[in-house]
Amino acid sequence: MRALIVVDVQNDFCEGGSLAVTGGAAVARALTSRLAGEHGYDHIVATMDFHIDPGSHFSETPDYRESWPPHCVADSPGAEFHPDLETAAIEAVFRKGAYSAAYSGFEGTDAHGTTLADWLRQRGVEAVDVVGIATDYCVRATATDAAAAGFDTRVLLDLTAGVAADSTASAVSDLRQANIEIITDSTDLSIR
Repeated sequence: MRALIVVDVQNDFCEGGSLAVTGGAAVARALTSRLAGEHGYDHIVATMDFHIDPGSHFSETPDYRESWPPHCVADSPGAEFHPDLETAAIEAVFRKGAYSAAYSGFEGTDAHGTTLADWLRQRGVEAVDVVGIATDYCVRATATDAAAAGFDTRVLLDLTAGVAADSTASAVSDLRQANIEIITDSTDLSIR
């Protein structure tokens, strides 16, 4: 079984948000288009940054490495999924980063306290495709943790948006070194 993991397609990570990534809204639209009709995935889940009090992760003078401007504050409009992302097919949402920095979706839990790895295993998932925002941060961390947890992992690069070209290239290199398959054009990709 294969699952799609949609990483952090939230208002604050899209154009106009407090930590906007160029191309974020386009990712939301492309995912909605891709998931319309028969998409071939056995399961679809999503992750969300959902900060209550993440400590030094937030800063009024961020260094953009360890500290960031406030973003995806719990129950704020910025923490909501982007309106161009159709969420009807999403079976579970894994919130991360309530009280500390969290980049990987595997650090989050669903509404019942179940981790992403456990949720996937309970459903017999063996392979995952990772998409979303940002390629060079949360997508990389989520894909790396998926592979480390034993899931056959692919990143669909055309359904991601990165913060910067150089850090995205570095992330892609890191992912390849971790034996994660990088798909640059997933238009005609076989899901199975």
